Amino acid sequence: MSAKSPASTRTKSAKSKAKAAAIEVLAVAPADLLKVLVAGLRDFRAAPKYGLFFGGVYAAGGWLLVLLLAAFNLPYLTYPLAMGFALIAPFIATGFYDVSRRLELGQPLTWPGVLGSVQGAGRRDLGWMALVTGFALIIWLDIAAAILFGFFGLGVLQPSQLTDQIFGTGLGLAFLFVGNAAGALIAFGVFSISVVSFPLLFDRDVDFVTAMITSVRLVRKNPFSMMLWCALIALLIAFSFLTAFAALLVILPVLGHATWHLYRRAVAAAP
Repeated sequence: MSAKSPASTRTKSAKSKAKAAAIEVLAVAPADLLKVLVAGLRDFRAAPKYGLFFGGVYAAGGWLLVLLLAAFNLPYLTYPLAMGFALIAPFIATGFYDVSRRLELGQPLTWPGVLGSVQGAGRRDLGWMALVTGFALIIWLDIAAAILFGFFGLGVLQPSQLTDQIFGTGLGLAFLFVGNAAGALIAFGVFSISVVSFPLLFDRDVDFVTAMITSVRLVRKNPFSMMLWCALIALLIAFSFLTAFAALLVILPVLGHATWHLYRRAVAAAP
């Protein structure tokens, strides 16, 4: 396979920018966030078995990763992984987008239809978008480990020792501040390129670069509302972590359906 020339890459980038500019992003008020959450809860209640299924898959993935970290004696990565795992949640939420769209159009809900739609979406540029967010998760874990080693050295601490060090010393509190600040910056960066990218890619035939540019344009147009939405997602994911991921069985479906409604409210319909 021949490498793409710089001119070809610039041309493709220019086309993506032009396509993104043609997609109109709308104003989103803080009150709209409550409306999309209510709509998300309504969709979950209308089709709970689909929400519980996909939420259960996500929760099981969280439990599996925590068990793997324990098996490899990497307990210090549990918290950043649990929080960073939210970076790939929009791809897993594809099933919720399909359910919400079918409810919106009055179409019947069937397992073959929903699962087939999710599988088909993965063959489009939505898969590339998932790769981008998955790579961001890996980078975040590397940064989290580097920050931890920078504060506490390369020695492997047991969970009880790590807890005492973090919450019982000034150095630990400084670590908490730096770690969470770095995580927040990375999370908001990924959020900016993905807040409506996944439902847009699921709903329309666009490339993932166009979807990311559109998502960033939406955040730039509505910075306060989008920061509130990002903070709300982070708080709900943190609460789920405190419940050993059990709360994800409800939180993830509601957020997934709500994201679809946010997309429908924030991005103008195709002409």
